[in-house]
Amino acid sequence: SSGINAEYGLTGQDRFYIAAGGGSSHRDMCHIMNVIDDKGFDCTLTDHSADYGMLSLQGPRSRDILEKICDADFSNNAFPFSTHQLVTVAGHQVRAMRLTFVGELGWELHIPSESLVAVYEAVMAAGGEFGIADAGYRAIDALSSEKGYKHWHEDVRPDTTPLEAGMAWLVNPKLKTDVDFLGREALLSQKKNGLKQRLVCLKVKSPVPMVTLEAIYRNDKVCGYVRRTAYGYSVGCNVAWGYVENPAGLTLDWIRSGTYKVECMGELYDAEMTLAAPFDPKNLRVKGDYSEDYFPLSDTTKQSAHL
Repeated sequence: SSGINAEYGLTGQDRFYIAAGGGSSHRDMCHIMNVIDDKGFDCTLTDHSADYGMLSLQGPRSRDILEKICDADFSNNAFPFSTHQLVTVAGHQVRAMRLTFVGELGWELHIPSESLVAVYEAVMAAGGEFGIADAGYRAIDALSSEKGYKHWHEDVRPDTTPLEAGMAWLVNPKLKTDVDFLGREALLSQKKNGLKQRLVCLKVKSPVPMVTLEAIYRNDKVCGYVRRTAYGYSVGCNVAWGYVENPAGLTLDWIRSGTYKVECMGELYDAEMTLAAPFDPKNLRVKGDYSEDYFPLSDTTKQSAHL
């Protein structure tokens, strides 16, 4: 199968640190153990979930806050995106990972359980002058939806592939080599034979509450359904993600040439389709660049998306 069985952060060379989603950690562990057994790998997997907690510090002043209470250099050169370091925060050793699920400059702090409260209090105290505030999971849902970040079990699942989810950039480099990985042959076959479905973003201007599973219409015919939705406060509309299907085969022209609507509670609402993220498509904020104000996607930007 070339489906997506898990999503997690992974660091290391001969020893690995795996950060899995809280809602799927047990399933992820079982999946990894099954692969270890099937392949006969000489390795062990230990669950440290009860030993650590995580705080995610996100936003334009996240670097300023950490540099007030940390012994490390958090500049772009010293701490690039998608890297991690062991640092000391307010006297406590913390694994800092430069990652984001909301599209902003930020770090995840993986903290020993006994140090969680002390580190949290130090972060909040240091961030007071910058207007730091707690944010809940619904805020994460809305921001990640605007940025097109994928939720496992919604946007991506075992019955969807990276090519269908618009994540070809993750697998194409390896497909051009002889590197073997789970699902390789199935993906090569899919590239050769074409896609039957593709994840798209639909911006619905109506503020009507949406809860997922709404039908997607292309040119007045049902072509799929919504997998995930949230109201995007930065873009001023509902942001819905769903897969559109065409049994005759998908092309970018077929996807882009349609007129889309979303059905919600028996009513049809106009939707604008895009294959790229509705917010900050240049990924400037992730790099710590806040020099440009947000601007809506232009037709030129939309054309840069690919299957």
